[in-house]
Amino acid sequence: MPLLTRMLPSPLLIDVRPGAVGGLGPLLADHRIATSGRVAVAVGPGQGDSIAAELGAGAAEFFHVPAATHEAAATLGQNLRAGSFEVVAGIGGGQTIDVTKFAAHMAGIPMVAVATSLSHDGICSPVSTLRHESGAGSYGVAMPVAVIVDLDRVRGAPGPMATAGIGDVLADLSAIADWQLAAADLGEKVDGLAVALARSAAEAVMHQPGQSRSPEFLTVLAESLILSGLAMAVAGSSRPGSGGEHEIMHAINQLYPGAGSHGELAGVGTVFCAFLRGDLEQLDLISGCLARHGLPRTPAEIGLTHADFATAVRSAPDTRPGRYTILERLAMTEAEVADRVDACAKTVAGLGSGPTSPSCRRRLPRRVRAASLERCRCVWSAGRTRGSGRYRGGSWWWSRPPERRAARS
Repeated sequence: MPLLTRMLPSPLLIDVRPGAVGGLGPLLADHRIATSGRVAVAVGPGQGDSIAAELGAGAAEFFHVPAATHEAAATLGQNLRAGSFEVVAGIGGGQTIDVTKFAAHMAGIPMVAVATSLSHDGICSPVSTLRHESGAGSYGVAMPVAVIVDLDRVRGAPGPMATAGIGDVLADLSAIADWQLAAADLGEKVDGLAVALARSAAEAVMHQPGQSRSPEFLTVLAESLILSGLAMAVAGSSRPGSGGEHEIMHAINQLYPGAGSHGELAGVGTVFCAFLRGDLEQLDLISGCLARHGLPRTPAEIGLTHADFATAVRSAPDTRPGRYTILERLAMTEAEVADRVDACAKTVAGLGSGPTSPSCRRRLPRRVRAASLERCRCVWSAGRTRGSGRYRGGSWWWSRPPERRAARS
């Protein structure tokens, strides 16, 4: 009999609501997760400590996560294995959860993710991003057995860290476009279900009109980040959530540590990759969403010069060998990268928070909106120095000149 369906991994429990952390104790006592009560709790430097104090030590043993490094994750994994723990809960932001996921995978035990901020889509994904001596790497791990997002705690997170994951979930749109590009150019298979999950997550956030810290928006953002993680689990890789924009993010982390958080850098990379594709309607929507929630869109807003950002773009493909994205397709020269970085910044400045932003789009006649986008297209085209373009599938695709196509082949 042919296989008619597939079994999909997913957490046993997903709890997104105010006060959700109160359910952690009963969850850890669930015999489906731990039978003897041997429980470990890993906490980050932020709200993790206060949550741990609220819960009380009980039968759990607490470990502090000093940094999101491979060394810290390996050390925690060794401690979990040596202590014969049955389950570990990671309480904190995305970095603490990434460390705990890796450590639990190393120890071979289930992990519960308790998110105190919504800084990236790692809260539910089967991937851990950790720093090491050569930069940062992504490691395949088992996804959490349960995910708890306490919206009260998220609202109390410092600064933009509470919602920086907006940039990471919007990056799904860029990653999907790169995946489809790889399918068209290289014949890479695309998983339609993973694409549907990732696209739904990104568009839910992009079109949610609520304020950044409103319960309605935070609920949508948390659920979208979880959907993004599930999309990666379905695909068996980070393809639906990581494309050229994440290559740029990893390059920035290597070259300019501390320039921005994971979600902030993913957002800036997503804006640039949308610009490279010439998809100006999507660029307008993404830029407007980031601006509406106070997140960066340009190199200057993360403290980088255009030259700094161009350097990161040129080295970005080296951070993920074998992954084909818009950056690999265009294979831009140094001069081309510099021109497009400058042109992108001008285009985003032209969009601003003015008439083409999503919040104002419905109030403008179609003809005015089209004229605004056409002005942006002219700015983008002015920055293009070589190659020719054609409109295909709702986007402008710019081909390499004949001499560069021949050199590449």
